[in-house]
Amino acid sequence: MSCFKTFGDNLQTLKINLQNKCKTTRCQKGTAGIPLATKLFYGLGGVPYQLTTVAMNVSLQIFLLDVVQMEAFYVSMILFVSRFWDAVTDSLVGYLASRSRWTHIGKFMPWVILSTPFAVLSYIVMWFVPQGSMSQAVSVPWFLTTACLFETIMSCYNVPYLSLNMFLGGDQRDRDSATAYRMGVEMIAMLVGSLIQGQVVAVYNTEREGVCQQQLVQSQGIFQTTAPSPAAHTDSLQTTKKAFLTSALVMGALFFLCSLLVFLGVKEQQAPICSHEKVQLSYLTSVKMLLFHVPYQRLVLGFVFSAVAFQMSLGNFALFCTHAAGLGSQFQHLLLVLLVAACIALPLWQAVLIRIGKKTTVIIGLSIFIPAVIVIACMPTNLPVFMMMCVLMGCSLATLFLLPWSMLPDVVDDFAKTNPSCQDLEPLFFSCYAFCSKLGGGLSVGISTMTLHFAGYTAGSCDPGDSVVMALIILFSPVAIVLLLVGLVFFHFYPINEIQQVQTQLTTMQ
Repeated sequence: MSCFKTFGDNLQTLKINLQNKCKTTRCQKGTAGIPLATKLFYGLGGVPYQLTTVAMNVSLQIFLLDVVQMEAFYVSMILFVSRFWDAVTDSLVGYLASRSRWTHIGKFMPWVILSTPFAVLSYIVMWFVPQGSMSQAVSVPWFLTTACLFETIMSCYNVPYLSLNMFLGGDQRDRDSATAYRMGVEMIAMLVGSLIQGQVVAVYNTEREGVCQQQLVQSQGIFQTTAPSPAAHTDSLQTTKKAFLTSALVMGALFFLCSLLVFLGVKEQQAPICSHEKVQLSYLTSVKMLLFHVPYQRLVLGFVFSAVAFQMSLGNFALFCTHAAGLGSQFQHLLLVLLVAACIALPLWQAVLIRIGKKTTVIIGLSIFIPAVIVIACMPTNLPVFMMMCVLMGCSLATLFLLPWSMLPDVVDDFAKTNPSCQDLEPLFFSCYAFCSKLGGGLSVGISTMTLHFAGYTAGSCDPGDSVVMALIILFSPVAIVLLLVGLVFFHFYPINEIQQVQTQLTTMQ
């Protein structure tokens, strides 16, 4: 504890000196930091991505497996291919956005505005099931195409939006504050999205229980041991289909509103770092330079393994609650507890990182996730214990949301100091960061769904079987823990030291 206290005191002293120096520099240049209103409007731009991501992570697997009645193998293929395609388009959009010309509304804002209506439309279409039962030969290419189309357009929105962080004005402290506001708003968006999708899953669970009860009565009353056909089960889920489509319409409206507010409330600034010797690099050369930048390497790998670990648990959260824990009716309440805890923990972690530094905070915060999933896996049916562990999971999730994205601008600054002639690569940093995360997410959902396929998961089944339950428990806890430990190792070797970073900024202002 004394080591943490000494480190925190030294860091705090340096930051006070830096703040005083920044104030003097701003007075001399006639500039100011990022206004509060700008931070809030900028934060609203993260709502669309989080709303749609929560919906897809929580419900798309169930939607394709049990509502569309698609085989687990094809569901796995759709989820993996769409995520992989999304990862590829992220880096390409980042490069194209970095080469865009400056307009009267900015360099990245046109991307955000023009992509919004197409993203909203494609998202709604993705949750639309045509009337009548679709054959597998039609449903697989239909949902694969709609998912890839939405991911492509979403990349055109999200990558330029994330890059705006470096073009809001101010210094590192201001950008960290803007990131914290964005993450706070995004956590609230996740909370809203989970409430909406929780109600949809509740509708699905109600109809599923009705079908299972009907099967039980039939088998006992007329000695029928054969379950109804998948088509009959599909016809019984009309209310669930309408609930999924209604939630898509609501989220589409919120998407459009938040994008409009970003356009009205955020004024994009010119590039923060100027150079008289700019070098325009090719796409492959730019990516190569990023990947060989050691701080970026360690940060990306740590973030990817940690994100995949969380996605391995939370991506199967609905199925785990329904089949492994027998708490399907409590799913929306458990998810609500998890996300409320994350929202409350976010400002606390922001205060902690200011005191002890980002690297130490991310290691401590992510480690909390490990005992939580161990306890849940050992006692999945104990609702009070499950809820308490959801609080810990939420606190750890807040760390994953805040810290890696707060550390990324530090890496961008470090790269700019090392390579002063290589400018306008900020979108590529953010897009490659998102690329690796989404590629990991694609692997996560692909591996999860394929594991369920080999475990014998049957769409619409009332009794999934012991093998499916065991597969869900293994994916939820042991696999996630191993991946998270690998991520923590990479964060441990992340080379940017907080004190050295602040000292460097003080030196550059001399």
